[in-house]
Amino acid sequence: MEKYEWKEDVHLFCYTAKSFPEGIQEAFDTVQQNVSDCEKRDWYGISYMNEKGEIVYKAAVNKLKEDEQHEFESFTIKKGTYLSENITDWMKDPTLIGEAFKKMLVDPRLDYTFPCVEWYHTNDDVLCLVRITDEK
Repeated sequence: MEKYEWKEDVHLFCYTAKSFPEGIQEAFDTVQQNVSDCEKRDWYGISYMNEKGEIVYKAAVNKLKEDEQHEFESFTIKKGTYLSENITDWMKDPTLIGEAFKKMLVDPRLDYTFPCVEWYHTNDDVLCLVRITDEK
């Protein structure tokens, strides 16, 4: 695990998967079919546990302009410090994403109020991130 610093907020459009993990691909497909210029955008996955103990997963893309509007829900990745783990060739073994989060979610610095973030920063690599509280 390494620290990753978001220098500024990242504004996203997101669509909630109908189920986890089965509905993830459909959620990404829905975003791709309904948001223009997807090839110019970064792709993200946002996940957290709801009050029933179920994982909620949102497929997301960044806004190209801050004032851009869309029918999908908005979400902001807050600037700040995150723990991160990069997974190369994640499609060969998608379970590595869950394993990375399991390791990070036990860190005592974890900001429990903020969801887990997957940033698909290349076609083959995903950066798994969890926000941590300020270290004093």
